[in-house]
Amino acid sequence: MLAGLYRAAQHRRSRALLALLLVVSGSTLAADVPEEPVRARFAELGEIIRVTPQRAVPLLAGLDAQARRTPAEYARLLTLSCDLSHRLGKHVEAVQLCEQALQLGRQVHDDSLVARALLSKAYALFGLNEMSQSHQLVWEAERLAAASTDVDLRILVQISSGESFAEEGNFPVALTKMQGAVTLARQGGNKLQIAVALKSLAYLYNQMREFDKGFEAIGEAEQLAEAIDSPGRLAIFKTTEYILAANSGDMGRGTTALLSALALERRIGADAMIANTLVNLADSYLKQQDWRRALAYAQQALEQAQKLHDDALAATARVNVGQAYLGMGRLAEGKKHIEQGMDWYQRSGNKPDQQSVLVEYGDALERAGDLPGALAAYHRERALSNELFETRRQKAMMELQEKYEADKRQRQIEMLRQENQVKSTEIDNRRLQQRIWWLLALVFALASVIVGILYRKVRHANAQLEVKNHELKQQSARDPLTALYNRRHFQEFMRSHQDIGRQGAGTSGEDMVSAMFLLDVDHFKHINDTYGHGAGDAVLREIAEALREILRETDMIVRWGGEEFLAFLPAVPRNSLDEVARRLLAGIPARTIDYQGTRLSVNVSIGFAPFPLVPGTPISWERAINIVDMALYLAKGHGRNRAYGVRGVSGLDPAALDEVENDIEKAWRAGLVDLAIVTGHVPELRMAS
Repeated sequence: MLAGLYRAAQHRRSRALLALLLVVSGSTLAADVPEEPVRARFAELGEIIRVTPQRAVPLLAGLDAQARRTPAEYARLLTLSCDLSHRLGKHVEAVQLCEQALQLGRQVHDDSLVARALLSKAYALFGLNEMSQSHQLVWEAERLAAASTDVDLRILVQISSGESFAEEGNFPVALTKMQGAVTLARQGGNKLQIAVALKSLAYLYNQMREFDKGFEAIGEAEQLAEAIDSPGRLAIFKTTEYILAANSGDMGRGTTALLSALALERRIGADAMIANTLVNLADSYLKQQDWRRALAYAQQALEQAQKLHDDALAATARVNVGQAYLGMGRLAEGKKHIEQGMDWYQRSGNKPDQQSVLVEYGDALERAGDLPGALAAYHRERALSNELFETRRQKAMMELQEKYEADKRQRQIEMLRQENQVKSTEIDNRRLQQRIWWLLALVFALASVIVGILYRKVRHANAQLEVKNHELKQQSARDPLTALYNRRHFQEFMRSHQDIGRQGAGTSGEDMVSAMFLLDVDHFKHINDTYGHGAGDAVLREIAEALREILRETDMIVRWGGEEFLAFLPAVPRNSLDEVARRLLAGIPARTIDYQGTRLSVNVSIGFAPFPLVPGTPISWERAINIVDMALYLAKGHGRNRAYGVRGVSGLDPAALDEVENDIEKAWRAGLVDLAIVTGHVPELRMAS
């Protein structure tokens, strides 16, 4: 499982935080040496927090009394305490400690202290998945540190700023920041600073898929780490080399790098790093299908995670153990361990990771020959994908509603202000009435003019509000990426057209029906993982355009969720459905997408059926879609790039329909359902530079 790589990426901000601290391989801090200046020990503590965080707990406590002598030193100690809590997974506590450090830094008007505290708070928020807020804090720290004489801090903020831009997909700016950090470190001449900056640059090259440059940068960083005798840093650099090798397909080099990292980590007793490396080693051997070695390292990782009380790492290790068992053909044991790992992901609420595990689970079961189990895993993943898609859609709707409410409140404030002006004018008019009676007519005329102006403004505001409401309604019915109808619009349409399910033969004598086609992009996750989500979005937009060209203007095309599309065809001959499927299988791969110098083309798998299945026999549209969805997964399970169509079902009683919905392949073989099979003739994925 790729969770090892994920955890490495999740903690890279923690690595950046301690990137510029001195190496203290095997050294200790004696808490009973008061004569040593406390500031001189902060750098040493920082490296211990990075490599062996548990050792740092009593050492930080031993410095507390000394650090409290000055606000500046205490602010620095609080920042280190924030880093330690973040490294131990206590992100909420870390945020609170950083807030205290920020207050002290601002009290003494020290921008460098404030910048360091802002960075540490940003890393803690990143651990809480508050990415946008984390980035804003990093860039605020960068502005504060711009004029600082602290070179270490300036290198650190440049690295962190580059990471933030990379996380937002702005690689050109990220590369400028990282190269600037390397240049600044070389000017300072500190080998450790240069090595850490090069390591961050190498990771960015990995994200940009420029692997040769990444290997060159990490190779120089490793040489510098060896020159300064820093086994802890060298182990970190070896892990980065593994990530580069794994993503470039050189698993042999990646495995060698991980084994070297493991030996270094065991030498210095870095238990947390050992656990992560064991997980990555298991993942490496899983990719090479060396199931026995993968099992051995996954079991070691599980033991290490239990020793550290790291439930997240233990869950990842269990999934790797399960995948190794599946690869060895021990299905029952494999399923047991994977489900145990999945249980933690479900309880933690980490749905994106849970979705990734389900995809790998389904692939592993499919390789092991357990097609029903693979189908069940794919169903679970699809349900979770739809849930995540709906959550993102609701969030976008809420943001739009909040913007609308803010505009509405602003208009109300403006109207109240105008009303107050009118009231003030009326008060002045009453006073004038007491003094000058002959100005009464003029005052009334002036008031009438003002009221007329206000009335016209109110009418104008109402007209604008009506336009906004219309725009909001349109946006709620359309998918923002593809401009196709969304699932909600289709559901409302079907509920308001119940007679569709009861239509029978056409008046012309030809058997006319409605039809539903459910399409799923083959290997879409591979496109996102290989080329990034921007490429995936481009593919989805191109498929939407292809569907508009292939189908009729009267057909309703819906983005059903994630990489799934639904086409609802009203009034189509029953005997033409196979031809429609054939046009879709041929037309979609015929289109290519040029994305950043790479030409992509994809295939789809399709499930389809007439609606109603049998003329004059009503079946709800929800049940019809469930049957079409089962046909789609049957197409994916039988090789993808094909369409399975339901021509009809026998014995339309509730029990027969339940059997078809639960296992369409079994029902097909039992003769309960008549299926049409249409195969595509284009390779499943083409790409050319």
